[in-house]
Amino acid sequence: MAKLKIIPLGGLGEIGKNLTVYEYGQDIVVVDCGLGFPDEELYGVDVVIPDITYLRQNRDRIRGIVITHGHEDHIGAIPYVMRDIDAPIYATPLTAGIIELKLEEHDLLYNTQIFTKHPGDRFKLGCFEIEFIHVNHSIADSVALAIRTPIGMVIHTGDFKIDVTPIQGEMMDIARLGQLGKQGVLALLADSTNVERPGHTDSERKVAEKFDELFKGCDKRIIVTTFASNIQRIQQIINVAAKYKRKVAVTGRSMENMIRVAKELGYMDTPEGVLMELTQIKGQPKDRTVIITTGSQGEAMSGLYRMAFNEHKQITIDANDRVIISASAIPGNETTVSRVIDELFHKGAEVIYDRHTDLHVSGHASQEEQKMMLALTKPRFFIPVHGEYRMLCKHAELAHIMGVDANHTVVAENGSVIELSRKTVKIADSVQAGRVFVDGSGVGDVGSVVLRDRKHLAEDGMIAVALTLSGQDNSLVGGPEILTRGFIYEKDSEDLIDEMKRVIFESLAACRRQRISDLNGVKNKIRTNLTGYLYKTTRRSPMILPMITVI
Repeated sequence: MAKLKIIPLGGLGEIGKNLTVYEYGQDIVVVDCGLGFPDEELYGVDVVIPDITYLRQNRDRIRGIVITHGHEDHIGAIPYVMRDIDAPIYATPLTAGIIELKLEEHDLLYNTQIFTKHPGDRFKLGCFEIEFIHVNHSIADSVALAIRTPIGMVIHTGDFKIDVTPIQGEMMDIARLGQLGKQGVLALLADSTNVERPGHTDSERKVAEKFDELFKGCDKRIIVTTFASNIQRIQQIINVAAKYKRKVAVTGRSMENMIRVAKELGYMDTPEGVLMELTQIKGQPKDRTVIITTGSQGEAMSGLYRMAFNEHKQITIDANDRVIISASAIPGNETTVSRVIDELFHKGAEVIYDRHTDLHVSGHASQEEQKMMLALTKPRFFIPVHGEYRMLCKHAELAHIMGVDANHTVVAENGSVIELSRKTVKIADSVQAGRVFVDGSGVGDVGSVVLRDRKHLAEDGMIAVALTLSGQDNSLVGGPEILTRGFIYEKDSEDLIDEMKRVIFESLAACRRQRISDLNGVKNKIRTNLTGYLYKTTRRSPMILPMITVI
């Protein structure tokens, strides 16, 4: 009998970029297709997506892409992946609506099949049968997956928490998970994001209570920023604004698009007369106005960023504004968020952002909920996913505490080929996996060499050396001209410029003595000698670009 292969191509050893391949015989099902955000080392990179070389090589065997929910780290790579992969997408209604928006932006919607499914639906993809199971998360329409395979049931949780008082819909379908656990679960793949947090994750309803407290009696204009995808949070803001007779305007393209899709699909209910166009805010008293904006992560083009730095066309921040940041900073974004907060304080605004003020709750399960998932499903094998490596290890330890045999737990890495039979689990092989960088319209054309050059330029600057040589004997005809960027200001460093020219003359003389006549050899000599001189003199190593014209 063939073995089930589970191949994570993203989401392990990192936060984001979630993509998992399920393979049995000639059939492949892909679960999620997310992106990651660049860290400070990835100069100029917009987003990071998984390396899908393995999927390209096996594109004819892919029966479908199944999506657990509509967050960027689970759907953001779809427009890039669908350029190479022709496979139908299966998602819940809100998730499907968000995916359609993304594909439309990339002009890919017309040739992509998207099938809408609901919690409780079961459908076949090759030898796999998929069942959607309702879970709570910080976006509506989130599901876990029960994947029936020829050798047993696998449960893939996606992102989840157990919210017994959700703002919208019902609490997670723990009854169905319990039923599946009794029937027998071969393997559980579970979200590890909050495994380091003891206890339970707070309910979203706690945020609603804090909003009410901050709106009540406030005589200022209220500006709230949160994740555009958090429809439930946006609904709470609109509800409390209506309660205190305030009108609401929305700014930020992603926020506007998300609200439009959510309203069209019935996931948001806006009371009559509460929403207004942004152009109407000037005629509205400040103490009767609420603005919901993008920018909770300090993004440079977001609404809040533009307000903070006087770049917003319609909104100017001053002391009559109360700014509420209803989100926690994604790891890596702390500096940009702090910059925006500082600038808001400079404007005299009242800024409420402390993470201990109940303005944000996580959408991920803490330890007790993760234990509950293990207790309900009783898996034979456990594979922690969606987290940095230490999180995966801690989640494996938690599974061991809950009775999963330590030999039945696999802590894998992106590219690992995890093989399961009815009685065994092991990492049997590996496939190509890693990060592909998206920079503007270019996908994958920025590699390690380009990033190394960008890092070099950012840290040490650049020197361009232009000179003209004779084609007969390589003697100097013109120059050298020296131009620097990010290293020194030429007019203030004439002595150093003169010394660099001296080094260039000496380099050319050395080339003649050593009979180095090819242009690459001459360039290398100039580059090597200048690098050595500058490091000895300035302790810096700028990028040196010799440009030689031969006449």
